[in-house]
Amino acid sequence: MDWTTACPDWEERIVAGQSLITSPPLFPDKAEAALDVFKSLRVVDVPGCPTFGEIGEPWVFDIVAAIFGAQSPDGIRLIREFFICVSKKNGKSTVAAGIMLTALIRNWRMANELLILAPTIEAANNAFTPAAEMVRIDQELHSAERGFLLIQDHLKTITHLKTRAALKVVAADKKTVVGKKAGFILVDETWELGKSARADAMLREATGGMVSRSEGFLIHITTQSDEPPAGVFKDKLDYARKVRDGEIEDRKFLPIIYEFPRAMVEAEAFLDPANFYVTNPNLGHSVSEEWLEDELRKEMEKGAETRNVFLAKHLNVEISTNMRTDRWAGADFWAERGTALTLDQLISRCEVAAIGIDGGGLDDLFGLTVVGRDRETKHWLSWSHAWCHKGVLKRRKQIATLLEGFERAKELTIVGDELADLAAIVAIVQRVKDGGILASVAVDPAGLGGLVDALAEIGVTQEAKNLVGVSQGFGLMNAIKTAERKLVNGTFFHAGGDLMNWCVGNLRIEPTATAIRATKQNAGDAKIDPAMAMFNAVAVMSLNPQAARSSPYETRGIRMV
Repeated sequence: MDWTTACPDWEERIVAGQSLITSPPLFPDKAEAALDVFKSLRVVDVPGCPTFGEIGEPWVFDIVAAIFGAQSPDGIRLIREFFICVSKKNGKSTVAAGIMLTALIRNWRMANELLILAPTIEAANNAFTPAAEMVRIDQELHSAERGFLLIQDHLKTITHLKTRAALKVVAADKKTVVGKKAGFILVDETWELGKSARADAMLREATGGMVSRSEGFLIHITTQSDEPPAGVFKDKLDYARKVRDGEIEDRKFLPIIYEFPRAMVEAEAFLDPANFYVTNPNLGHSVSEEWLEDELRKEMEKGAETRNVFLAKHLNVEISTNMRTDRWAGADFWAERGTALTLDQLISRCEVAAIGIDGGGLDDLFGLTVVGRDRETKHWLSWSHAWCHKGVLKRRKQIATLLEGFERAKELTIVGDELADLAAIVAIVQRVKDGGILASVAVDPAGLGGLVDALAEIGVTQEAKNLVGVSQGFGLMNAIKTAERKLVNGTFFHAGGDLMNWCVGNLRIEPTATAIRATKQNAGDAKIDPAMAMFNAVAVMSLNPQAARSSPYETRGIRMV
């Protein structure tokens, strides 16, 4: 049997209002039987309590058919994981309840477990209510043919008394899913799990039962995140896009993502009410175009953070580094200047380089950025890395999954109490120095700690004129403006990566009485140290330095740029 879960022409399809599922149900009889059940369920929050069959849209039926039509007659499910990302108020929770009730009714395995995992207790209540009400309003669900469905509100459980299978709605926590042997799992609002440091472990625990249940499935149904995607949500979203685009072939994973094509995002076409339908397939039914238009008009008069929540939730726009009003101007051009670049490649290509260093506190990142000048093109090339103490993961739980993701990408190193970050930083400085291209190491003069002593061991000192301090006032303002101008005119390129994307997105530019300064978007969690290290290096590079030559900087104390 041949099928595909890729949809490489999704941009044309989504604009034309066509299905994002390219292959028909693998087993039409199974799909039709499940649709008969699903379409008979009543939607209680719609006047008249109509059935799904009476008000459902084709995109919903396509999803249901794809899910249940993927199980072969001998009980083997050929597509086992589904990722559905759609704007808020498109009936997401109601559809999720209908899918899981259909699975409960169609289930043949005795004493099976079915789970709806919600990110919070409140969300669990919201997920349980539509499922319970679908049962209460329909007497046919109590018939002998389908088996009596028993609702236990206090346990958030619906039990099929003939098979003794139970559909449970639980708040997503490792403790609540320990020992679960669910064959059918639906994860509601996966984006919010991206904020949890233990989400990956929790999901592994929750899905463990699928190993011995060949008919099982895992469904993620979510909106976009109201912040740049992080953690397990980012991992799943990135993977889903690659499968959809045909970059990865995974016929057991079906992505269905209602998002604007890149060209429409870049043109901000999502602000045109005529395009609301792209990410709102239920527009005109559960979603009011007039309401969206009115709310968007109000949101456009508010701050960027509030507006971004609306864009993410109701238009499914991914929040990126260039969507804040007080952002660094260079953030608008940062993503397009990324290129595949290793530190070794930078050293081999450049005639001179400066190394910027910033941070280092136990609640901070220790950021390092190397900025070099290409000997052929004279373009500036940038490579960054960061370190953090393991204690940050506990103190800053909101960003723990982000930091762990950066570590997996080898963009950040998490160190223990031995604080091996200094040794690693010195080793990188030595590599650049051995390459014969080091102009100087540029640092914030405040709070250098043991860094000066460590660098002295490899001959990087004030006396050797290759250790300089960067004024965090006017000197840094010049670096900020220099970096953004070179990003705009295409003479500054960086090694890309999620760490620097995040740090650049966290930058906030504030005017002062005589200059501007870069600070964090949010105190504490929004780290910017590697980006500040970049500005330190740019401060040196803007003076057109030469490698292994005396520096023109003043010689009293740590010389200031």
